[in-house]
Amino acid sequence: MQLGAVFPQTEIGPDPAVVRDFAQTVEGLGLDHLVVYDHVLGATHDREPRLTGPYTEDSLFHEPFVLFGFLAGVTSRIELATGVLILPQRQTALVAKQAAEVDLLSGGRLRLGVGVGWNYVEYEALGEDFGNRGKRQEEQIEVLRRLWRERVVDYRGEHHRIDRAGLLPLPGREIPIWLGGFVPAAYARAARIGDGFLYGGDAKVAAKALGQTRKLVAEAGRDVEGFGAELILMGGALDDPDYFREQARIWAEVGGTHLSLVTMNHALPDVKAHLAALERFAEALR
Repeated sequence: MQLGAVFPQTEIGPDPAVVRDFAQTVEGLGLDHLVVYDHVLGATHDREPRLTGPYTEDSLFHEPFVLFGFLAGVTSRIELATGVLILPQRQTALVAKQAAEVDLLSGGRLRLGVGVGWNYVEYEALGEDFGNRGKRQEEQIEVLRRLWRERVVDYRGEHHRIDRAGLLPLPGREIPIWLGGFVPAAYARAARIGDGFLYGGDAKVAAKALGQTRKLVAEAGRDVEGFGAELILMGGALDDPDYFREQARIWAEVGGTHLSLVTMNHALPDVKAHLAALERFAEALR
């Protein structure tokens, strides 16, 4: 099972040296991947319809593709994964270009996790439709793969028109696309077209969701064994190696392929404390 760290977006701060040192230390701990959350804009919650997500106008977020371009130059081995990029609020061809560039410059280390998000204010500010985001994401994934594979694309869909055009440089491979979310519609979409799924929370809860997803993968006639499954571990005590081992045991027994630890929202005093928690996680499971 691959082990990873969730980049502490909202708590790491803006200093590039701190960002560099964090990524290099995570790589030095022997962890396999670094998962980065995504938001372009934060918004105040005093509005209707009510915003119910955890982030506000005070939440700091580094932009994933720019961040990965930076990290590609200061790391050498660790996989760079979005968990998740809010795909429908972005232009598909531009995402294809940015992802291809990151994958090339990192030596094939990008894993693109995508989802639909919850912040309608962000969608509006970026000029995209919040109401049809799920359906549009499915078409986006098809377009991404064609742009990464074909030299010239001629595509007409419900939401996209590409008139005999392509991007260069091509990534040289089909970048893996995983989906994330917490609802059956996301599991079903991933089962049809995804390379894997990112689950958040506790291993016992995620194990049930993985079982549902794998049943849908099989019903779609796809390879269940080749379908990736990452648990992003959000709760529990960061100083308890037994907790890490138990969560990893449960996740491995149900066929989980990746496990990452979130250190945000634990009232840690500084970045050193985040890294200390990740070191305990790595030591417990290695």
